[in-house]
Amino acid sequence: MSEPRRWPFTISVVIPAHNETHTIAEVVRGVSQIVPDAEIIVVDDASSDDTASKAEAAGATVIRRPHNVGNGAGVKTGVRAAQGDVVVILDADGQHNPADMPKLLQHIGPYDMVIGERNRAGQQNMTRWLGNTILNRLGSFLIEMDMRDLTSGYRVFRRDVMVEFLHLLPNKMSWPTTSALAFAKAGYHIRFEPIPVAPRRTGHSAQKLMRNGFRFTGIILRITTLFAPMRIFFPVSLTMGILSLVSFLLSYFVTDIGRLRIPNSAVALFVGGMVIFMFGLLAEQIAGLRFQRRDYPEKR
Repeated sequence: MSEPRRWPFTISVVIPAHNETHTIAEVVRGVSQIVPDAEIIVVDDASSDDTASKAEAAGATVIRRPHNVGNGAGVKTGVRAAQGDVVVILDADGQHNPADMPKLLQHIGPYDMVIGERNRAGQQNMTRWLGNTILNRLGSFLIEMDMRDLTSGYRVFRRDVMVEFLHLLPNKMSWPTTSALAFAKAGYHIRFEPIPVAPRRTGHSAQKLMRNGFRFTGIILRITTLFAPMRIFFPVSLTMGILSLVSFLLSYFVTDIGRLRIPNSAVALFVGGMVIFMFGLLAEQIAGLRFQRRDYPEKR
């Protein structure tokens, strides 16, 4: 077995976990073999089994949360506690192979975040793949750059950059999408690195089709208003302006032929479109202030 690679930065590995007693020790040991100098933090999200004790026995530092809040909350807790320059996030269920960490870590420097890009087989089922594809397309549209796997939780990033955006991250499953879009919107560099992802070996996914359908819709609305509101407000405003014009033309050429009368529907659509446009401008300015990149000295 080759000697583990030494990195020009310190590394913290954060593993959010909830009832992963069958896999957590193996994951921790796998991480310690690949990056033996790394700080390994397992954030136990109020597990009802012995996940925490097994993680400790395997050599991890364990942070026990008294209440089950969510995967995103675990990530935020781990990032706040981490001491490393670079943070690695991977799942506790064994789907993410610790041996793939060097593939991601090697790009830190030119890139501020590197995301493990899954193929279709790594996304469990057709419904999950389709939903993630729609979200990737929406993210690409909002940020105007190619976002190939926004929901992948296997990623590495500079801790000092992530700390800027922790307050924006939700406590549940959508933290990967929000963090990636926040980095991109603020002008930081993101890379998607293809990796294999194994099927979940034990238990079942926390994702539920109907419940997460509503959650998915909420994510779309949230990231739209958070990252690029004018990309949505302007088309809506323009559509209402066009409908206002159509309403006037129908009145002039069809219902009240030759009479220069502006119907109430045309007035309402025009005024509504202008109000939405103005709200869009205001929201765009707020979003720009929120994601304005700070001037940090470049790290070498």
